[in-house]
Amino acid sequence: MDIRELRNCFGRFATGVTVVTWAGEDKVKQGITVNSFTSVSLDPPLVLVSIDKKAKACDRLKDQSFIVNILASGQEAIAWQFAGKEQQGLEIQWEESLLGPKIKDTLATIECSPWEAYEGGDHILYVGKVQDFSYTDGDGLVFYQGRFSQTKELENYVKK
Repeated sequence: MDIRELRNCFGRFATGVTVVTWAGEDKVKQGITVNSFTSVSLDPPLVLVSIDKKAKACDRLKDQSFIVNILASGQEAIAWQFAGKEQQGLEIQWEESLLGPKIKDTLATIECSPWEAYEGGDHILYVGKVQDFSYTDGDGLVFYQGRFSQTKELENYVKK
């Protein structure tokens, strides 16, 4: 199987863009851009994020409370920053919660305590139990066919 072509196939599925954040050793704010995120259950409230085993964040997230920050349109630089591509001059604005650091002005945040971690091939699937959440109205940042876009750009498809 051609892995690159499989990746291209997966890219036909538009996803929202999230940055998963947590407080590391000495309360240092850490995070990773993740588009492999899903709700799992409402009772109990569970979400899942999938992290590549080769990512530094994979081991660091083990047994940690974490925040899923769902990015709004206009936050592409934040997505790139936490994907390991430094954005010169970008200053991340933070808010503190009981479970860790949250990025300010995101579309939504979901605060999670660790629930379980599962092997998933070349990824670890981290399931978190939702302890708190918040959201606002606005346009979201999406990832489709290897590019960032915004939900408002998708409105043309819905109106047709």
